[in-house]
Amino acid sequence: MNAAVLLVLGVVFGLRQSPVPFPPAPLAAGTVDSVPLPPGLPQPVERYLRGVYGERLPRIHSAVLTGRGTLRVMGVTFPARIRFAHRSGYDYRHYLEATFWGRPVMKVNEVYRDGRGRLELPFGVEEGPAVDSAANQGLWAEMMYYPVSLVTDPRVRWESVDERQAKLHVPFGAETQTFTFEFDPVSGDFVRLETLRLRDSKTPPMRWWCESPVVDGRKVFTATWEDEGTPWLTEWLEDAVYNADVSAYLRQKGA
Repeated sequence: MNAAVLLVLGVVFGLRQSPVPFPPAPLAAGTVDSVPLPPGLPQPVERYLRGVYGERLPRIHSAVLTGRGTLRVMGVTFPARIRFAHRSGYDYRHYLEATFWGRPVMKVNEVYRDGRGRLELPFGVEEGPAVDSAANQGLWAEMMYYPVSLVTDPRVRWESVDERQAKLHVPFGAETQTFTFEFDPVSGDFVRLETLRLRDSKTPPMRWWCESPVVDGRKVFTATWEDEGTPWLTEWLEDAVYNADVSAYLRQKGA
């Protein structure tokens, strides 16, 4: 077997090696109280939430979500380990590691706080209105991990479309941003959320969607840009800490 073949095999198998999980988040979960399922929701939203939670909904004000998955960077799909920390509906901190043979080769620190986003990559820092807008949409989309907060936050507004779809309007400063949610009309399960999102400051908004299929026997969360057609991010959740005090944690870096 020549060196070129060995090199190719090394790359292929290195990109298939999943990293070990992050250690548990260094935070203690807080108390979770509950509220009744609110009236007046679009029918598919009400059906979905009743199927997941029943008649009472947990009230979640923060979440630290840890998992693994894949992350596509410049056309190459890397195994990844991921941690998202939220002050629900307001702020977040993301930390992602793209790995090769289980070792980190790229680290991403991203923060969205007080309506301003900052994305720190190995090849530069991105900030500005386009980042702010996309970050706010990312925050609300990720709240599908604990979708109860999409109805208990008094600032949001749901709008009926039909028996499978509903629109969600969320705050963004003095403006609003809108998502279209789709649910399976038979099972009632969540199928997709979609919005128009800015990828950068140089191109117009394009369709961006998230889905939650079952892959290899586990539920995953995916994010896709319209012009790419396949997910740039796939994640499965392995640990979640709810209602912890995340005020200091959101200002840190790393896992």
